[in-house]
Amino acid sequence: MSNITAVAKQFFEACETGKGWEGCRAYCLPNASFAAQAEPLAEVRTLQGYVDWMKGLLTFMPDGRYVVKSFATDDDRNSVCAYGVFSATHTGQGGPCPPTGKSTTTDYVYVMDFDGDKIRHMTKIWNSGWAVKELGWG
Repeated sequence: MSNITAVAKQFFEACETGKGWEGCRAYCLPNASFAAQAEPLAEVRTLQGYVDWMKGLLTFMPDGRYVVKSFATDDDRNSVCAYGVFSATHTGQGGPCPPTGKSTTTDYVYVMDFDGDKIRHMTKIWNSGWAVKELGWG
């Protein structure tokens, strides 16, 4: 297994379980960037901002969980792609509205670009509109 694969797996686990920047920073460059063409993340430009957003999300969706469907490394491009399915129910206080009690199961992909053994940029590919609709937020 490539070293970037191991780093990506550790980062993915820390990010998806709400560890925030404190739990993810060891796997990333300090100024790692972030991009997503998804409305809830339109203003997030740093990987630190994204992992802290995930930490916050899990405060009002405390049953949030994921299943990894695929993990692939492209050593020629120093890139790792992770495809997962996230499931959760909006039961806690916080978020864009009062708790709806509604659930989502939503597909997403992380594309992590590396500089050496640290993530320098991550793109999230996600149909946020679908998830927002399922959760009753839109």
